[in-house]
Amino acid sequence: MNQDEMMIDPETGEELHRDIRPMTFTYQGESVTVDMPGWYSADGTRSVHSHEDTKVSDRALHVMKARVEGLPLPTEIRSIRKKFALTQEEAGTILGGGARAFQKYESGDVLPSRTMANLLLLLQEYPQGLETLRAHRREREKVS
Repeated sequence: MNQDEMMIDPETGEELHRDIRPMTFTYQGESVTVDMPGWYSADGTRSVHSHEDTKVSDRALHVMKARVEGLPLPTEIRSIRKKFALTQEEAGTILGGGARAFQKYESGDVLPSRTMANLLLLLQEYPQGLETLRAHRREREKVS
């Protein structure tokens, strides 16, 4: 990252410089510190973050929230999907959420719902349930 890059703060007119700085977030007593890219004032009191910058904090927050809420982590979701030899698109189509759902869960961009988390837990314990879901899907496709 080029720290010589500069922008003007749209609210104050102050010069902001591109940098990466530690930022701590807290959720229900748990904390995580991330290296947060953004535009920062010289004294560190102001910052501006692009949509791409906030993806860094969003993903860290989702992982922390998953831990606190007892939801599967992105790596666990990927492991479960791979155990059943499903592509991300197949998993989203068969289990629900849509074709891109598992890509978002596994990247940490989106937390799975409690319902999806429970479904994944049940499939881990009862893998034969996947065939039931596949058969149900095939029947729905015949009707369509």
